[in-house]
Amino acid sequence: MQRSFTDQLGRTIQVDYPPKRIISLVPSQTELLFDLGLDTEVVGITKFCIHPIAQFASKIKVGGTKKLNLDLIRDLKPDLIIGNKEENEQLQIEALMEEFPVWMSDIYTLEDAKAAIAHIGALVNREPEAAYLVHLISAGFNDLQTLALQHGIDKSVAYLIWREPYMLAGPDTFIDHLLTLNGLRNVIKQNRYPETDLENLGLLKPDLVFLSSEPYPFKEKHLEEIKKAMPAARVLLVDGEMFSWYGSRLVKAVQYLFQLQAEITGPARPGRGSEL
Repeated sequence: MQRSFTDQLGRTIQVDYPPKRIISLVPSQTELLFDLGLDTEVVGITKFCIHPIAQFASKIKVGGTKKLNLDLIRDLKPDLIIGNKEENEQLQIEALMEEFPVWMSDIYTLEDAKAAIAHIGALVNREPEAAYLVHLISAGFNDLQTLALQHGIDKSVAYLIWREPYMLAGPDTFIDHLLTLNGLRNVIKQNRYPETDLENLGLLKPDLVFLSSEPYPFKEKHLEEIKKAMPAARVLLVDGEMFSWYGSRLVKAVQYLFQLQAEITGPARPGRGSEL
């Protein structure tokens, strides 16, 4: 049986329902599919789809999110491909759209993420499971916002995603939206992912500087160079998956962000507070 679905780009696709051969091109959405109870249906993933590890080890890798092996994808004969506007490369996605049903997410806010989870649940015949995940995420983030207000969190933050050159998450990104939900003000005003240097970043005088674990793997050794440029700022290593993965990992992100709120509202402690 064929059914019609509309993706977050406003495109309508026809899918053999329920799909039996799914390829996911986005790590957070791959994890979502497995958490919805699919396993044998997922026939291909990217080399960055590392969660859950058992499924990562056993599934065929179709390349990276921005460098897909189109011939291998064709060989797998998917009846559904799930991608994302930001994560995947436009020309490759358009080529796949000529041959296969491709459902695309486009996510900037928590509401977009919850809608994507619900849509994907409907796509793969897992609507009750997806609705439960959305419920957990909604309740958790409502509590987070309430707690941020109670704590009176009102701090400025710079969120670094890359080094050499330094790049940051700015407005019009999912990361920026999650920062805002936790009572944090982004010092970066340029949209998307602008480049900067430490001198200019220091002039913005952020209260906090977050060094993300992805896509650049910031480590303890990078803390000192940031602290030297911005001695008044509190510099923290943060788990990038908790700020940028917009699938079922958002359930885990709630607890992580509760801990982060406690960390940034408490006093800095010698030997602590540099990593969460």
